[in-house]
Amino acid sequence: MSAPVALIVGAGDYIGAAIARRFARGGFTVCLGRRNGDKLLPLVEDIQSEGGLAHGYAMDARDEDSVVDLFARVESEVGPIEVVIFNVGGNVRFPIRDTTARVFRKVWEMACFAGFLTGREAARHMAPRGRGSIFFTGASASMRGNPGFAAFAAGKAGLRALAQSMAKELGPQNIHVAHLVIDAGVDTAFVRERMQQAGRDPDTLPPDTLMSPDSVAEAYWMLHQQTRDAWSFELDLRPFGERW
Repeated sequence: MSAPVALIVGAGDYIGAAIARRFARGGFTVCLGRRNGDKLLPLVEDIQSEGGLAHGYAMDARDEDSVVDLFARVESEVGPIEVVIFNVGGNVRFPIRDTTARVFRKVWEMACFAGFLTGREAARHMAPRGRGSIFFTGASASMRGNPGFAAFAAGKAGLRALAQSMAKELGPQNIHVAHLVIDAGVDTAFVRERMQQAGRDPDTLPPDTLMSPDSVAEAYWMLHQQTRDAWSFELDLRPFGERW
């Protein structure tokens, strides 16, 4: 039998890459999509060097034709998709008076509209087969707005509502839809740069203050292993010492 297929839309260098490695270790063929497709080559080669199967695709998650084409290519060239993970970000910080219409629209396109396109195409392919998992990466902003994050919170809250609607519609069709709230900083270059700009040295933090991308990836893997008599819709992740 051929390996099951996992498609990661928004396969960035940290969470997306860690998810790809985890599913590859679990026996999946992983298909990776991101706007700058050439940046996927090191990850694909790394997975292949460990004996895994991986394919990289350049795509724009905000563009309908690009998303439709990606799903069609994977289904025809690789195999039926069993797991789809939407992991596009869009985290920007602007005071409300400095948030332009262009910024707000762009963040919404990345955080919410792209999730709709990905989720819809996943459902179109999975529903006739009567199985599959569709997981969406959320953030603290999915649950609450904060100063400077109006655009990001609006997009991520919309993504959460989309995921919830899909879960209620598709669950009875044996398709597991879940939303993950990443409610803390993940150990990435972006987060470390933000901390340095705020006058905090990330290297002085106590152990396990920032989440490891590998730990986050394990949560996605665990979700896909759940039996359907006890599916989770929402899973929130944070370090043990995080205040919330």
